[in-house]
Amino acid sequence: MDIQLIPHIKHTDSNNFFLLAGPCAIEGEEMALRIAEKVITITDKLHIPYVFKGSFKKANRSRVDSFTGIGDEKALKILQKVSNTFDVPTITDIHEISDAAMAAEYVDVLQIPAFLVRQTDLVVAAAKTGRVVNLKKGQFMSPESMKHAVQKVLDSGNEKVMITDRGTMFGYQDMIVDFRGIPTMRQYATTVLDVTHSLQQPNQSSGVTGGRPDMIETIARAGVVNHVDGLFIETHFDPANAKSDGANMLHLDYLEKLLSNLVAIRKTVNSL
Repeated sequence: MDIQLIPHIKHTDSNNFFLLAGPCAIEGEEMALRIAEKVITITDKLHIPYVFKGSFKKANRSRVDSFTGIGDEKALKILQKVSNTFDVPTITDIHEISDAAMAAEYVDVLQIPAFLVRQTDLVVAAAKTGRVVNLKKGQFMSPESMKHAVQKVLDSGNEKVMITDRGTMFGYQDMIVDFRGIPTMRQYATTVLDVTHSLQQPNQSSGVTGGRPDMIETIARAGVVNHVDGLFIETHFDPANAKSDGANMLHLDYLEKLLSNLVAIRKTVNSL
């Protein structure tokens, strides 16, 4: 997929990676605008094409009392306001067939969660909106199997599709990234590495997913060296008090240094 097909995308330097980043979930308007403004300042400075990420609702929760959202339409309108305020594209994940058309009215990219990427009706519904479709690789799926998910989008008449690797289950409570999958999946579509979700430690006895944010730069560096097209990073100015996935999010204060290092690495790799 040509990244320039995403509306409002800026700094379309084919030699650089692009970035999908933002909070795990939309918690409110002020926090979303605050995070977006900070990330855009950094990505503009480093000439990184950027898409603001935020879930309008969280359907996959460990416990019934976990935060799921502030209301579908309210959260989607906040995503739209981020886009209009900063002239930046937005991405959100959908969980039900009815979500596709609704979310497509507000965002530029529809994301299919990893646990749902084999749900044909959901993938087709997203594809038929005409929006860019981001397919999260299932934690239980091989890189090679993602070609079938991509084909579902193509067969639905939509060529704007990309794949995001978010790690593979390694036992019951850990994830691992198999970097051999990057060149494999890039044969099928533009490929993104979800750095922060790849460091989750799910199925904890507390019912709250853990994580290894100390390994974010390690995983991100490896992805950039191995020519991944884009990076996915969840970030927040107060991860400890984030309402979702705080255990594996990157503190917003650390984002500029990380991205500066990664841009330097990509430039070095490109010169070899």
